[in-house]
Amino acid sequence: MEDRKIVLGNEAIAYGLLESGCKVATSYPGTPASEILATVLRLKEEKSLKGVYAEWSVNEKVAFETALAASYAGLRSAVMMKQVGLNVASDALMSAAYTGVKGGFVVISADDPGPHSSQTEQDSRFFAMFAKIPVFDPVSPEDARALIPKAFELSEKYEIPVMVRPTTRICHARQDIVLKEIVETSSTPSFEKNPSRWAATPKFRFLLHRELNSKLNRIANEKLEEFADELRDRCIVASGIAWSNAMEILRELNLENDVSLVKVERPFPLSSLLIGLLEKVKNVLILEETYPVIEYQLRGHTNVSGRLNGLVPSEGELLPEIIDEIVRKWAGISRVENYPEPEKATPRRPTLCPGCGHRPVFFAIRKVFKKGIYPGDIGCYTLGLNLGAVDTVLCMGASVAQAAGFYRAFELASKEENPPVVATIGDSTFFHAGIPPLINAVVQGARFVLVILDNSTTAMTGHQPVPHTVNNGKVSIEKIVEGCGVNFIRIVDPYDLQSLIQALKEAGKYAFHDEKGVAVVIARRPCIMEKSGKGAFKKVSVYVSDNCTGCLLCTDRFECPAIIPSAPKEPVKIDNVLCVGCGVCVDVCPYGAIEVEQ
Repeated sequence: MEDRKIVLGNEAIAYGLLESGCKVATSYPGTPASEILATVLRLKEEKSLKGVYAEWSVNEKVAFETALAASYAGLRSAVMMKQVGLNVASDALMSAAYTGVKGGFVVISADDPGPHSSQTEQDSRFFAMFAKIPVFDPVSPEDARALIPKAFELSEKYEIPVMVRPTTRICHARQDIVLKEIVETSSTPSFEKNPSRWAATPKFRFLLHRELNSKLNRIANEKLEEFADELRDRCIVASGIAWSNAMEILRELNLENDVSLVKVERPFPLSSLLIGLLEKVKNVLILEETYPVIEYQLRGHTNVSGRLNGLVPSEGELLPEIIDEIVRKWAGISRVENYPEPEKATPRRPTLCPGCGHRPVFFAIRKVFKKGIYPGDIGCYTLGLNLGAVDTVLCMGASVAQAAGFYRAFELASKEENPPVVATIGDSTFFHAGIPPLINAVVQGARFVLVILDNSTTAMTGHQPVPHTVNNGKVSIEKIVEGCGVNFIRIVDPYDLQSLIQALKEAGKYAFHDEKGVAVVIARRPCIMEKSGKGAFKKVSVYVSDNCTGCLLCTDRFECPAIIPSAPKEPVKIDNVLCVGCGVCVDVCPYGAIEVEQ
């Protein structure tokens, strides 16, 4: 009897890695890729895989370089991240394409067309083209699992890194798969010293580049996909989830017998065979997310429609309804029925959880630094936007460097009183990318307040561990901050609102008036969604007294979901189901109308 299981796409990828003999797996968490390594770690423990090493690295560049070194030593290795994480690892990626690998090395970069949870909807396949490495584009969770061994084999055959690029709709879809037995194979690492390759100087890099180009040509001429010997006069070429959607659309439009549908599992380098076949086709439509990777490689063909001629939108997901409209236009089929637009519910903006320790921090920042500039960063605390205490969100770690930049911009104006700059960054993001800009700010004499929001987890991506909470807490945020040259450091519990406000006032005095340097406040409170966070405070029961004027400061400026507004100028209400009993709202109300039940 087959052992079948319904799994998440990311879980399927993890199964593919372990079934293929992956020995070293590294990652930094980021949606939509986070569950891949989480599943590897779970399976490693469940199946007692002592010959497998897996780690959550401090950032994507470190993860990439760690796994790459294991590949240099001959072990099958993989690194996984989201598409913007590949930006962080791009320096290592570009160079690794030149040096090549020994053991199979797979780079899994999960893209987020839409985007749903990212700063960009960039296409990692373009990075593969840029770096000159092959990339596979799965069409389903099962296909993603099946492409992993192919990627390892191709990597080892040509000694080249190989990318697998699932998207959100693949990563977070579920499909039943037949589980294969995960058999641990013995492998002895061995590193063959070869400075002209592994430590190549520019002259040797030229030779490695020539060899890389040769590898790509050979890969392009290798027949990996199965194509029909002849294609119909009309042909759709698709990859990834766009292929799966196109297959269903053609069936619904009764075009299966009139239009050839070609699945491209390796968008780069595109098969020379396919390029030759498409030259004979009169009308070709390219469907791919999100950039025209396949289309660029067919740019010599005059019979191709896609993003470059405007038929396919240049942004956004290729959802079934979008593909339906594209195919109808391309095939000259009018829409017979006009389906009524579904009623759209009033959108509810995301907000911080009830009892979140970040909420009083943003409230206090607005209270203390009323006319401040507030650079923010990437994490669940980006929702400080709602509380008016986040003005910019660029990329991981940027809040610190941008704080210094804002200070410099206003310093040039030579005014006596410039706006105070107060930056916020989470603990995981601080370790990931906040340390170098903090060192730079101290060395360059910048003046701002930095609040490190320490909730002791990587909350937004699934509560992965952070450096200062593992290995008996050998890494300390405050010691790192001190090592960066910061002389003002305060650690405060954000639930103690009055102490938090006092710490921020002292930090502002130090940064902007006295010592005129960087002041750091560490707001330390475990995430309320973690077990340690739920049990880290004495819960209280609160009620709204008759003193409430309905000013709505508690709902608009503090925005706790457990406080419910009533009619205008009417007292607010407490939702006891949502309320976690942190009691911070007692200090928030300017009229003392929220009280603790005795």
